[in-house]
Formats: sequence, C-alpha cells, structure tokens
Amino acid sequence: MLDLPWKVFSQTGNIETYLLMKEMEKQAPQEEESQEQETVSGHETNL
Repeated sequence: MLDLPWKVFSQTGNIETYLLMKEMEKQAPQEEESQEQETVSGHETNL
C-alpha cells in the first residue's frame, strides 16, 4: 500500500506525498498491533 505514495513522490518530488507516506507508515504498526490483540482475545473467548 505504501508503494503508490512512494512512486508518486519519486516521480513528482511532491513533499506532501512523502509526508502522507510517512504518516501511513506510522499508523501501519499500530493497526497490526490492534489486529493481533483482537485475534488473541478472540481465541481466549473460544476456549
């Protein structure tokens, strides 16, 4: 998903696109953590 903003930035040099990509990178690990926690809690309730 981060490939598109990088391609746009590399072709245009638009700093806003680069900043968008960096913001997306920051949020991606947070989303993965919350998904992992949901998976773990889902398994706990199924025991």
